[in-house]
Amino acid sequence: MTISQAFDLALQHHRSGRLADAEALYRQILAVRPDHAGALHLLGLIADQAGRHDLAVELIRQAIGFDPHNPLFHSNLAEALRGAGRLDEAITACCRALDLKPDFPNAHLNLGNALLAKNHLDEAIAAYRRALDLDPDYPEAHSNLGNALREKDQLDEAIAACHRALQIKPHFPGALNNLGNALRNQGRLDEAIAQYRRALDLKPAYPEALSNLSVALREQGQLDHAIAACRRALELQPGYAEGHNNLGIALSDNGQLDEAMAAYRRALELKPSYPGAHSNLGNALRAQGRLDEAIAAYRRALELKPDHVGVHGNLLYTLHFHPGHDPASISDQRRCWNRQFSQPLKRFIPAHTNDRNPERRLRIGYVSPDFRDHVVGRNLAPLFERHDRDRFEIFCYAAVARPDEITEEFRRRADHWRSTLGVGDEALARMIQGDGIDILVDLSQHMAGHRLPVFARKPAPVQVSFAGYPESTGLDAIENRISDRHLEGDSESGAALSAERVWTIDSFWCYDPRGMDVAINALPAMDSGTITFGCLNNFCKVTNAVLSLWARVLGDAPNSRLILMAGAGSQRQRTLETLGRAGVAGHRVEFVEHLPRRKYLELYHRLDVVLDTFPYNGHTTSLDALWMGVPVVSVAGKTPVSRAGLSQLTNVGLPELIAHSDAEYIHIAHHLTADPPRLANLRATLRARMQASPLMDAARFARNVEAAYREMWRRWCEDPSPMSDSSEPSDQSAI
Repeated sequence: MTISQAFDLALQHHRSGRLADAEALYRQILAVRPDHAGALHLLGLIADQAGRHDLAVELIRQAIGFDPHNPLFHSNLAEALRGAGRLDEAITACCRALDLKPDFPNAHLNLGNALLAKNHLDEAIAAYRRALDLDPDYPEAHSNLGNALREKDQLDEAIAACHRALQIKPHFPGALNNLGNALRNQGRLDEAIAQYRRALDLKPAYPEALSNLSVALREQGQLDHAIAACRRALELQPGYAEGHNNLGIALSDNGQLDEAMAAYRRALELKPSYPGAHSNLGNALRAQGRLDEAIAAYRRALELKPDHVGVHGNLLYTLHFHPGHDPASISDQRRCWNRQFSQPLKRFIPAHTNDRNPERRLRIGYVSPDFRDHVVGRNLAPLFERHDRDRFEIFCYAAVARPDEITEEFRRRADHWRSTLGVGDEALARMIQGDGIDILVDLSQHMAGHRLPVFARKPAPVQVSFAGYPESTGLDAIENRISDRHLEGDSESGAALSAERVWTIDSFWCYDPRGMDVAINALPAMDSGTITFGCLNNFCKVTNAVLSLWARVLGDAPNSRLILMAGAGSQRQRTLETLGRAGVAGHRVEFVEHLPRRKYLELYHRLDVVLDTFPYNGHTTSLDALWMGVPVVSVAGKTPVSRAGLSQLTNVGLPELIAHSDAEYIHIAHHLTADPPRLANLRATLRARMQASPLMDAARFARNVEAAYREMWRRWCEDPSPMSDSSEPSDQSAI
């Protein structure tokens, strides 16, 4: 067989997907003709297809050495360089290919791919469109254009581009995968999963489609199937960093934090400059209460991608949990977020032409991903139930991926329901402005799923934050915040350091048991003779400083026990070691898993006293404890999130359970546990106290919030430019 015949046969194997046979022939050719540029080039393509990008670069560069004026070689070199993460070199290689052949669609396609990887979306879209100008029936260009349009949140256009690719090439796994991604971003998970499965029917060994299928399954709550899909992707391509990252997310959602962190770290071994994996590692570390490490991971992600709005939010939110960050340092970070992400969007703020009648019916827009069985959803449900619909027209801008019964309640009680899944920031701002919203309410602050860049565009004349957690967003464009007088009572708390005007009501929370008629039992200590302390808060609040103080409380009550809610993993052993060093034996500590809500409430049947966390107090969990007759010992701090216990205990008439120092915290816990009759009386009366307090007065809560809205609106009607004095906040009562 001649070299020419061997090369032709190798090409046939290559095109038919018989890569091992093709590779063997290419190597035989090169053993005879080391300068065979074609064999070197195609051997490089096989290496690139196998994910061995550095080897691909080396082989294709050798081919170029023997044939430097071949534009295809330079174009494919660019793809190998892109796979290796060497994006600037990839762009240079594409430019060289286009110097040699300006009307080369493949080089424009690969240029678009490199630009997309650099997140230069407009330039990438232009490159894909140029490829399509040259070849309108180029399915890969249509498909990748769809991918870029998806990244710009132009989802309808993205879906259309993928459909066009599939019209030209119906059995195109890549286009089906990209179509699935666009549908998933629109919240159309069943349709997305169907497209991924179609792609996998055509190409079973397709790790990217398996990984994306895993993401959609996870978003549907099918965690076991999501994990299995990711593991299959990694069997096919062990060096697939994005697959390891997606596996980590699914494992984390499944409560397997140690395994999740191992997956993120493997992703970072493969791709050290992977901001998403650093950020997700930070999330897992935060969930374990390892806040210093979490903050370091977020900062590393931001070094790699300074414009990542979500990572900045994660960092800012996490600072509230850390005892080493005072109100001033948190305020500094908020201002940094505002400078980077909010101020550049000021140019998009429209002129508001809303009717300035101060007493007319107002259009209130609520923006949240949490109109569902979530602490925010449960807290807001009483407000929606009692809104005065004659005076307020209610719009919900909802990004709820998995609706539930509470979602349907919100939908029924809203005048207008807008699904915002897959709606980009610019489009959502236009939607809100088109609806003529008078007051736009942010319900997330910097938590997951927030839409603060929409608020930065100020699509409504009055904007306010409320209900996510009681802190400032830091955005100039959100000039109001609703809180309560107890949260804001300290001069060092949020009101003194936030840019907003703070409107105080009686209680930031309105508790509703949501039909969970779990009865209160007798005091457990009466039967056991042992005091059982507990904390069922999110474990990210359980820092070493908290454990150290709890150890002193347990030391004052030698026969006492402690029950903590923490998933299985190394965080349990670390907790036992920390408490053990302080003299608390391991047999005195019990861990419980996360449970469905009724079973979770029944855990309070085992607790005599709840020990609150700091600096981020328990919020809804403390209300749950009080509802179940369990008193909460809390220490008040200097930020609103650290004064939740103060607010709730004051409102329920138990200010004597509020500490202002570690010593006082220990003293209060000691006196409670030394007086079982008092504990028994509290257990029998706390629910009635709750029901008679502002904590459960839904009508009053709704009136207070609506009064705040009305005063905000009157102020805007009197002053057409309320942002002009936002640097001089004041505490305004809505009563």
